[in-house]
Amino acid sequence: MSHSSESQPTPLSDKPVLVAGATGYVAGRLIPLLLASGHRVRAMGRSLEKMGSRPWARHPKVQLIRGDIQDMASLERAVDGCGTIYYLVHSMISKKKGYRDADRIGAQNMVRAAAARNADHLIYLGGLGEMDHPNISRHLVSRNEVGNILMNGTVPATVLRAAMILGSGSASFEILRYLAERLPIMITPRWVHMPTQPIAISNVLGYLQGCLNTPEVRNQTFDIGGPDVVSYRDLFRIFAKTAGLPSPLMIPVPVLTPKLSALWIHLVTPVPSAIALPLTQGLSLPTICQDDRIRKIIPQELISCEQAIERALDRVSQEQVDTCWADAGELKFPEWEHCGDSDYSGGTLLTCGYKATAAAAPQDIWPYIQAIGGKTGYYAADLLWGIRGVMDSLSGGVGLNRGRRSAKELWIGDALDFWRVLDCDPPGRLLLLAEMKMPGQALLEITLTRISEKECEITLLSRFLPTGILGIVYWYALYPFHQYVFFSMLKGIVKSAGVKRLTGPWRFTPKIP
Repeated sequence: MSHSSESQPTPLSDKPVLVAGATGYVAGRLIPLLLASGHRVRAMGRSLEKMGSRPWARHPKVQLIRGDIQDMASLERAVDGCGTIYYLVHSMISKKKGYRDADRIGAQNMVRAAAARNADHLIYLGGLGEMDHPNISRHLVSRNEVGNILMNGTVPATVLRAAMILGSGSASFEILRYLAERLPIMITPRWVHMPTQPIAISNVLGYLQGCLNTPEVRNQTFDIGGPDVVSYRDLFRIFAKTAGLPSPLMIPVPVLTPKLSALWIHLVTPVPSAIALPLTQGLSLPTICQDDRIRKIIPQELISCEQAIERALDRVSQEQVDTCWADAGELKFPEWEHCGDSDYSGGTLLTCGYKATAAAAPQDIWPYIQAIGGKTGYYAADLLWGIRGVMDSLSGGVGLNRGRRSAKELWIGDALDFWRVLDCDPPGRLLLLAEMKMPGQALLEITLTRISEKECEITLLSRFLPTGILGIVYWYALYPFHQYVFFSMLKGIVKSAGVKRLTGPWRFTPKIP
């Protein structure tokens, strides 16, 4: 369906730019660029707390608004008064197997909301892959379907289609990095010889930002890619060379199905099989740009695969990963976490907590609380934590492979090993939600309370809501380990901070009779 584009906004419109999916991998990097260019930005996400923890959230030209693509009323509120809309929402992490239906409904809702509120332009980033190819994956079908829905609406739309995005923190780059670093010998599927045209995240952002004030991109679909067409085999070798690693020995076999590939990726990398499977299914067809029209419309220096990998590795080594694929998705607080209900409401809540006092102010100890997990570890019983991580990976969970986005800072919504940061309020409180496989829900809370100018109380509290009898058995089977681990963790935090422990740790929650 063709759109009318007779009236165009001024080069720098007074209307705010809406970025839907603001805490996602791409959107989280696009927003600072838009703000630096002088645009007013309305950032939309399902959690104001999560958006509010981002560095750009306090910029004078940014507005945070809660919105959900499944909720028309919230979408219309978010779109109201905006000119251009960046639709950078993907439900693969939050909805898992139901992502295709969720994305279809979300796109339809956005088209209706944009039309109802007289938006000027929709910009969408989808996936590269031809629909008529026999090996087209459900994931790429879904991405193309969303693009078609947006293009067939009454608001002018631009669809950009990209293959693998090379950048620190992207799921594709993390798969490439971990496989190359951990496997000197690879048993590879046949798709290792498939040609692809990766693109650096900086070039993706350049095209997205360029579409904002370029009228001729409206009502168009473009393939975007870098300057290199390579095979996945070539990519592994380029990565190894750039990272100073031996070139991996790759042995292709015909029997490694996408499901087996996804399972193997899950065990070796931080990317869970639920995300790895759609990605690997899309590797069985060529992903090459069919035309390069956008290179003339929005000219920029295209970064080679080797340069993109080098930049990404530099960001990782300097711990300057701005956004990460694992940080996307909905932030869900367990209902029982909030105070106010009776202790027995919602089920049996099992607790294990210890306290200690230290000769230090909260801000002296907070950096060590904020650095927990990842390469730092948990200040005690790291072997037990490691075993728990392996058990989780083998049972289909995320394990400890995800690590941390940064070794020194945390944002609300960050992935931290097999935890999710629900609250980070320096220098007083860190609240983590367990995302490991277990028969129940678990929270780990660490708080610092000032007693005097040079004395504070440290509290470590684990709470577990079991699911059925299996959950209760699970808790009590691990009960001795919980006591040892949390007691030792508290001692280890104080010791690592280099301050004197005055009292404790002592148990303040009920013990088993």
